[in-house]
Amino acid sequence: MFDAKLRPLIDPPLNRIGQVLAGLGVTANGLTFTGLALGLAGAAAIAFGHLGWGLALILANRLLDGLDGAVARVRGPSDLGGYFDIVADFAFYVAVPLGFGIRDPAATLPALVLVASFVLTGVSFLAFAVIAAKRGAETAAHGKKSFFYSTGLAEGTETIAVFIAMCAAPGWFGGIAYGYAALCALTVVQRSTLAAATFRD
Repeated sequence: MFDAKLRPLIDPPLNRIGQVLAGLGVTANGLTFTGLALGLAGAAAIAFGHLGWGLALILANRLLDGLDGAVARVRGPSDLGGYFDIVADFAFYVAVPLGFGIRDPAATLPALVLVASFVLTGVSFLAFAVIAAKRGAETAAHGKKSFFYSTGLAEGTETIAVFIAMCAAPGWFGGIAYGYAALCALTVVQRSTLAAATFRD
């Protein structure tokens, strides 16, 4: 919901840093995998009860997720890089609630519900992208991407805000997880409605 609105604010500084990193020989895929390692480490830290470290590593993951795209724009985007980026994103998104579920058995059910909602949003997002690409659709709302990005109520910005809230108030994890799972479900309905209108033959 907010990703496209934040792009004009975050892209210029990220692009400047990306130019420096690309000049030093840093690759986009290297940043993607480093960010994934940090994100998974953050989920592990949460699982062991170290929420402060978990939050710091989550934020580091998101920073590198932004920088890999900035470097790719300098060095030239690739289909393989786009594939690695989206797989790393969803691995990270699933790992964080899993960490909370491991940390506290009482959080297991809401964590599972949230993970299931991420799977559904991911499927709707990727299915839309495949069919949009087949029809030659393009969008620049989320910056230059390897494939079509459809806007939804629950996107990256909202997900990170939710993860931050969970780390700051772990006692509210269940309510936050259920609430965000509901927003993800609405996103699937929204995207499916858009697909029905866009792809109708």
